[in-house]
Amino acid sequence: MRKMDSAHLESFLEMMAVERGASAHTLEAYRRDLGDFLDRLEQASAGRLADTTGLDVEAYIQALAVSGLAATTRARKLSAMRQFYKFLLAEGVIDEDPTVTIAGPKRGRSLPKTLSVAEVDHLMSTAKARLAGTSGRERLRALRFYCLIEVLYATGMRVSELVGLPRSVLAGDRRMLVIRGKGGRERLVPLNQPARAALDDYLALNETGGDGLTRAISSKWLFPSASAEGHLTRQRFAQDLKQLSQEAGIDPKRISPHVLRHAFASHLLDRGADLRAVQQLLGHADISTTEIYTHVLEERLKRLVHEHHPLAQTKPQPGD
Repeated sequence: MRKMDSAHLESFLEMMAVERGASAHTLEAYRRDLGDFLDRLEQASAGRLADTTGLDVEAYIQALAVSGLAATTRARKLSAMRQFYKFLLAEGVIDEDPTVTIAGPKRGRSLPKTLSVAEVDHLMSTAKARLAGTSGRERLRALRFYCLIEVLYATGMRVSELVGLPRSVLAGDRRMLVIRGKGGRERLVPLNQPARAALDDYLALNETGGDGLTRAISSKWLFPSASAEGHLTRQRFAQDLKQLSQEAGIDPKRISPHVLRHAFASHLLDRGADLRAVQQLLGHADISTTEIYTHVLEERLKRLVHEHHPLAQTKPQPGD
C-alpha cells in the first residue's frame, strides 16, 4: 500500500472513530477490507488513489467473486469502499466517487439461525446444573457463564455489548439496563426474573469471594478477565457456549452468541411482540434489519402447515 494511501486510510478510520463512534472491532474490519482493496489497486496500476475509476472498483469486486467470496462479504467490502470514497470526496482528495455507478452483488435472503424455546431452556438448565458441587474459582466461572447466557437471552444484546458491560450499568434499577450500542446510541433493555437472580448470585460471589476465593472487585467491568481488554472476550464466551451445546446434546454448529440473540427476537415476535419494540430492544437503527425475523416466522408457519395440516398430507389421486 502506498504511503499516501495509507495516510488517507488512517484519516478515514480516525473520522469513523471520533465522529461515528465506530467500535474497535468495526474499525479493524474497515482497515482489513480497505487495506486489501488498496493493495490490489497498487498491484494493478501505478496511478494514485485519486485516479481510481469505476472500472477499477468493478474489476476488484469481480475478482472477489471469481475467488469464491460470498455475496454478503463482497457487499460488505463494497460498502466499506463507498464510505471511504465518500469521505475522500468530502475532504477534496478526489473529484468524483468511482463507486457511485457500481451495483452491489445480488444477495439471496439468508434467514438467521435460531433455536426453539425448548432448546434454549435445555441450554439454560445444563449451564445451571454445572453449579452443583462447585466451589471457589470453578464456581465463579460457572456462575459467570450461567449469568452471561441468562442476560443474553433476556436482553438480546450483541455479544460485544454483553461482555463489555461496565459495572456502572448496575447503578440504576436492576430491572432495566442501559446499553451503549453501535455509534454510541443508548437503549433500555429489561431483565427478567431469572436473569436478575443469576446476576445477583454472580455479584454476591464475586464481591464476597465465597469459599475463600480472592477476587478483586475494583474492575470497571461487570465480567472482568485477565484479557488485554480487561473483560471476558467474545471469542472465549463463544468457545464456552460451544462446549455447553455439546454437553446439552445440541450440534455446536447451530450455537453461537448471535444465535441466542436471534432466538430472543424470534421468540418475542412469535408471542405477538410489536416489531418496533423488538427493533428498539435489539438496537437496530433501521427496522428493515429487524424485519428479517418476520420471515423466520413465515418459514416456521409454512413448515407447520406442511407437516400437520391434513390436506398437506393428502396425495392427489388419479382422476383428481
